[in-house]
Amino acid sequence: MDNAFLFHAFLVLAAACIVVPLAGRFRLGSVLGYLTVGVLLGPFGMGLINNAQEIMHFAEFGIVMVLFLIGLELEPNMLWRLRRFILGLGVLQVIFSTVLFTALMLFLGFNLNIALAVGMILSLSSTALVVQMLEEKNLMQTNAGESAFSVLLLQDIAVIPMLVILPLLVADNAFKLSDFNLAKLNLTSLFAGSSHVFLVLGVIAVLIILGRCFSHYLFRFIAKSNLREVFTAASLALVVGVTLLMQLLGVSAALGAFIAGVVLASSEYKHTVETDIAPFKGLLLGLFFISVGMGMNFHLLVSQSGNLAMAVLALVLIKLLVLLILGRFFNLKNIQNMIFGVALAQGGEFAFVLFKLTSDLKLTTSEETAFFNLLIALSMAVTPFLMILNDSFITPRFLTKNADQNFDVIEENDNPVIIAGYGRFGQIIGRFLTAQRVAVTILETDPDQIDLLKRFNRKVYYGDASNLDLLKSAGAAKAKLLVVAVDEPEKVLEIVNLVKKEFPNLKIFARARNRRHAYELYKAGVDYFRRETFDASLVMAEEVMKSLGKRAFNVRFKAQQFMLHDERSLEDSFEFFETEDDLISFSRKTVQELETILQSDLDDEEYIKANDGW
Repeated sequence: MDNAFLFHAFLVLAAACIVVPLAGRFRLGSVLGYLTVGVLLGPFGMGLINNAQEIMHFAEFGIVMVLFLIGLELEPNMLWRLRRFILGLGVLQVIFSTVLFTALMLFLGFNLNIALAVGMILSLSSTALVVQMLEEKNLMQTNAGESAFSVLLLQDIAVIPMLVILPLLVADNAFKLSDFNLAKLNLTSLFAGSSHVFLVLGVIAVLIILGRCFSHYLFRFIAKSNLREVFTAASLALVVGVTLLMQLLGVSAALGAFIAGVVLASSEYKHTVETDIAPFKGLLLGLFFISVGMGMNFHLLVSQSGNLAMAVLALVLIKLLVLLILGRFFNLKNIQNMIFGVALAQGGEFAFVLFKLTSDLKLTTSEETAFFNLLIALSMAVTPFLMILNDSFITPRFLTKNADQNFDVIEENDNPVIIAGYGRFGQIIGRFLTAQRVAVTILETDPDQIDLLKRFNRKVYYGDASNLDLLKSAGAAKAKLLVVAVDEPEKVLEIVNLVKKEFPNLKIFARARNRRHAYELYKAGVDYFRRETFDASLVMAEEVMKSLGKRAFNVRFKAQQFMLHDERSLEDSFEFFETEDDLISFSRKTVQELETILQSDLDDEEYIKANDGW
């Protein structure tokens, strides 16, 4: 193997291992990290690697893998659930964005063919960047997250017709308004072009039918070998094989990968295939972004800095305007709508592939392609900063506005129990109490959660429980007990300290994140705390032991022993939490005690006696 290749591979991997985690640490996203690696190593950085195009050809397979995995996601149930956002919000976003960008390009003097090509490409957003950002912020399950995912899914599907349309926009084939004459319409050439389209569609239909009918038997045969590497090889062979077939038909490799994914979307082996392919996709997609960073022309950035700045601003503002208007039309609330708009207001990774195609087709010149690629890369680079700006300045303004809109005016201020935080933890407590007619005042800070609960006829008040005036309004001076079920550990402690100071007679039951947080709550003087995942984890452990053949009452007794020992040892450990060496020594001792207790196997009769016939 060539030493230069090994050296370049080492540089790329070593730099990625350092820069990408740093980008993640500062919440800038891995995509920006990969772009930075490419810039640093490329010809416009330190100049250590100058063959960006060779890496690009290899790394484009990452895009192929992305489209394959998108095809795998096209399950009927998921599509049906999100149909309104996919077919409504997604389609309208692509159409309106394409129209506006096409109009802008026409205004700038480009002809209709180029303007339409650029308009379509700029309507796309970055699936890799947006999904990662939303997952890092735990927003994928929110209204903004689901709406963004639906739009991204539609955009990724829209890449397929774009790959078909772009060759039709070449000067020899394109429809031109100025040349339109019904009498001169060439039906023969039109039919010839249509026959190729019908051939491609026929092959796709045959592939889907054959795949749905026979892929099950193929993968079951391979699975019986119990050789995971063979299963992975078969998955890759399927992707490569269908991709090659599509290329033989003159269609993009990305379309072939997408079709291969659709073929396996309903297979019972889908998740295994997805697990095998995902690491290759992540690595190759990372290389793709690195090659994009290497190809960023900083001479062009310097010489065209003003035009690029205006172009990035126009791209972000136009997409943001379209997204915010559509989000409002689809009933996204202020905060969720801003997250949705800001997250998608950039160019997408598929734009690099499509602009390369426009360059190969001579629709755009090499200079124009370089400009547009740099525009897309810069728009992606600014997105993490726009999200930080939104989180730091825009969202708090909406929260203040909501607070001014009487969300924190409490009508019931004499209930015995107040629950601060009504997410998955607080809801269980609230449902249990209200089912027994215990009057509860519920405080929540998430407007979308409040709207959801109100649709189920739950009376919930907007407000941050660390606000003294809100607690007074909620009747904390007369209440018997406050349940602090807020998710953030720091916020829990802030509320507890405030209540202990201002309402010393109010009992506090608090949600603890972990043992360290439990210690902080103990020091703060709460009356009772409970670690949020302790009980559920222990119940799961019981079920695991039962599935291994252990008797139910045996397992239940040992689980009770474990619970009692863990709670007692946790309270005893508070004495040592400030001295790490003593805490480690104490922990080792308690582990040995626990093992002695749980490994003392009694026979079934002894268990029955110990549990009074349990």
